[in-house]
Amino acid sequence: MGRPTVPMPGFDIKVLDRTGQELPPGKLGSIVIKLPLPPGTLPTLWNAPERFKSSYLNKYAGYYETGDAGIIDDDGYIYIMARTDDVINVAGHRLSTGAIEEILANHPDVAECAVIGVSDNLKGQLPVGFLCLTAGVDRLPKTRSGKILRGTMVKIADSKEFKLPATIDDPVILKEIKEALKTIGYAK
Repeated sequence: MGRPTVPMPGFDIKVLDRTGQELPPGKLGSIVIKLPLPPGTLPTLWNAPERFKSSYLNKYAGYYETGDAGIIDDDGYIYIMARTDDVINVAGHRLSTGAIEEILANHPDVAECAVIGVSDNLKGQLPVGFLCLTAGVDRLPKTRSGKILRGTMVKIADSKEFKLPATIDDPVILKEIKEALKTIGYAK
């Protein structure tokens, strides 16, 4: 599980389901902060107040949406598991790709990994893991700053058009990812 954080004074943090209902301890959902935000927090985006509202305030009435998915345990500790766009729906179960990655990364032979959700006609989405082994030379598509391009990987897996990210470190890796996905029936 992700590292716990302790709630900060002045922030009323909750975990909500997709309908905006508060979840009990231990259940994965969207981490939100009850409004109003404490003094000194970001009140808007520069020259983009409507984008601020649509990005952070419109999904859950009365809450600031952090964009993080996680849980709050019985003791009030908050566990950040993934970004909300990294939570996949597998046959009605919400799974954190970050939590799956954490399990995979704990294996001593795994140097690096990434998990994405790919479309599935029966279950909605399925998790697909990419592993770079400590003894191998496999690699993941990344930006020059080291961020794994999971969104691009999902589009390749689902055979959707994508724009080559301007910040990609090595575009050749996308062909390698496509070939790897083809071996398991994706990226047609």
